[in-house]
Amino acid sequence: MESIPMTREGYEALKRELERLKKEERPKIIAEIERARAFGDLSENAEYHAAKEKQAFIETKIRELESKLARAVIVEQSPEEGRVVFGCKVKLEDLDTGQIVEYHLVGGDEADPPRGKISIHSPVARALVGKEEGDEVEVQVPAGKRRYLILEVRTS
Repeated sequence: MESIPMTREGYEALKRELERLKKEERPKIIAEIERARAFGDLSENAEYHAAKEKQAFIETKIRELESKLARAVIVEQSPEEGRVVFGCKVKLEDLDTGQIVEYHLVGGDEADPPRGKISIHSPVARALVGKEEGDEVEVQVPAGKRRYLILEVRTS
């Protein structure tokens, strides 16, 4: 089985989601199934079939989270000051637009681009890793080439 790199924050978030599914969602769906059974004939009981489908989805999600947590490797590096590594936050200036952006380099399962969390496997992160504050980086993204200046690198 392949290990999954993640930050401690991402690992804890997955653990919380797993607990929520087990302690809240699973009991709720069991109660829904019991209520739907009370309606009688299961072969034509839409509520029962919908609840069973929801149960299957929840159980699949639980197994998926358990697998990810079992394979998780929490990466906690003490990076050299100003060097881009997994788990750090990077403030960049887009040299073409002047826009300032900030990214947190995380594992693929933690990525949430609208919240500034990008996968370590993304083109931007791959171009940044190993670089230092003050370096210029050119990145090929789907919209074309972007040029960034690394303004700041810090640990979470």
